[in-house]
Amino acid sequence: MSAKKEANVWQGFRAFLMRGNVVDLAVAVVIGAAFTNIVNSVVKGIINPLVGAIGTQNLDNYSSCLEAPCKVAPDGTVKSGVPILWGSVLGATLTFVITAAVVYFLMVLPMSKYLARQTARKAAREGTREVIEVTELEVLKEIRDALVAQRGPGPDKR
Repeated sequence: MSAKKEANVWQGFRAFLMRGNVVDLAVAVVIGAAFTNIVNSVVKGIINPLVGAIGTQNLDNYSSCLEAPCKVAPDGTVKSGVPILWGSVLGATLTFVITAAVVYFLMVLPMSKYLARQTARKAAREGTREVIEVTELEVLKEIRDALVAQRGPGPDKR
C-alpha cells in the first residue's frame, strides 16, 4: 500500500515539474540572475560616473543626518547619530528603473507586438476560411437548385 502511495507522490511530483509554467519560471529566474549582472554593470559603468561628475561616484556616500554628529564606520556600522542613507535608496531606485526599462523595451514590447501580429494573422486565416466555407455552401445550394430544376416537379407537386 505504501509503495503505491509513494509511486503516486512521485508521479504527482513529476507531473508538477513537467508543467510548462514551472519550467518557464525556472528559466526566468536563471535569466533574471544573469540580467542582474548586466544592470549592475550599467549602473557602475555609466550611471555612477554621471553622478560622479556632480559629486561622488558612489551613491552610497550620499546621506543626511537626523541627529548630529553622524559617524558611520567604513563597514557600514553606525557609531553615533542617526544617518539617513538616501544615496543607497537612489542607487537601488535607478537600478530598478533601468531594469524595468530594459525588460519592457527589449522583451515585453517586442513580444507583445509579435503576439499581436500572430493573432491578426490567425484572425485573417479564420476569416478567409469562413469566406471559403460560405462560398462552398452557396455553390452547393446552387447545384442542388439546378438539379431540382432539371428533374422537374416531383409526383406529389402536380
